[in-house]
Amino acid sequence: MADALSALFRRRGTKPWVGLALLAGVLLILPFMLAQAGTTWVRVTNLTILFALLALGLNIVVGFAGLLDLGYIAFYAVGAYAYALLASPHFGLHLPFWVILPMGALLACAAGVLLGAPTLKLRGDYLAIVTLGFGEIVRIFMNNLSQPFNVTNGPQGVTLIDPFRIGTFSFAKPETLLGLSFSGPIKYYYLLLVVMVVVIAVNLRLEDSRIGRAWMAIREDELAAKAVGIDTRNVKLLAFAMGASFGGIAGGMFAAMQGFVSPESFGLVESIMVLAMVVLGGMGNVWGVVLGAALLTFVPELLRHTVEPLQKGVLGRVVIEPEVIRMLLFGAALVLMMRFRPAGLFPSRARKREFAAGRGPEVP
Repeated sequence: MADALSALFRRRGTKPWVGLALLAGVLLILPFMLAQAGTTWVRVTNLTILFALLALGLNIVVGFAGLLDLGYIAFYAVGAYAYALLASPHFGLHLPFWVILPMGALLACAAGVLLGAPTLKLRGDYLAIVTLGFGEIVRIFMNNLSQPFNVTNGPQGVTLIDPFRIGTFSFAKPETLLGLSFSGPIKYYYLLLVVMVVVIAVNLRLEDSRIGRAWMAIREDELAAKAVGIDTRNVKLLAFAMGASFGGIAGGMFAAMQGFVSPESFGLVESIMVLAMVVLGGMGNVWGVVLGAALLTFVPELLRHTVEPLQKGVLGRVVIEPEVIRMLLFGAALVLMMRFRPAGLFPSRARKREFAAGRGPEVP
């Protein structure tokens, strides 16, 4: 293990790990600063970390392996419903989170294999259409699995979901569990922070591993990768499975944090938003993806809180709905971004070389 770590440091240097440590240090004090303006911004930060987890999982599929996935939010839904159904009064089960989270990740991983196996030979638009259909199928299933047996409670969703608890557990009386209960946004913030740091470290390690280099070889030229002996079928299937497992973990944490899940939380807009985070930050760059998730979560909320007061202050009344103005500004910012930084804020080294050679980005 020590030899592997020393080899990793020789290949990458210390910059990524120093950056990881600095990021963790800043985030440790962030909730206390945000709490001065109310817990709303702490909740927004928690949502930002959740989207960062999703974007990091999608980055494995899109950024590393070059496979365009428009239905990634389905794995998020699988993880969320797995936690909701096994930790709520819906089935009378109140399993501890350290049992359900790995179970949700495995179910999401299985769903990723189920999606990847029949689509291994598809690329580009065809793969995007298939994955888009898969995401919609999962959402429709969640919306309709209330008859003849009530599995998901249909569009009403699942309520009264147990929060994360650490301590002794009783199946008969789960409410009597002793120990730490994650009942507030600040407690969830630190739990999410630990998970995000672990996921970032795993992504950095994957990027430097033989598997990561195989994914990137497939992304650049699948025929050439196959010619040099890479098992493209299994490697692409592994990308789907790994990315889906991260989505399942994020979904379970979302269900515990919200206490409620419904099919409306897992629509196409969410899939597009996560993909936009990966593209905006820079496909294939772990730190860029995290930055893209932060920008596309925080900036819309900042616009939401500034547009309406500005209208009232200038005109005395709201002329245009703040949501409309927010989305217009948000769309304009994305257009300008793609015009002047088409490879993203922090593109990977491979994409930098593509743009330096004048080839531009290749659509996965």
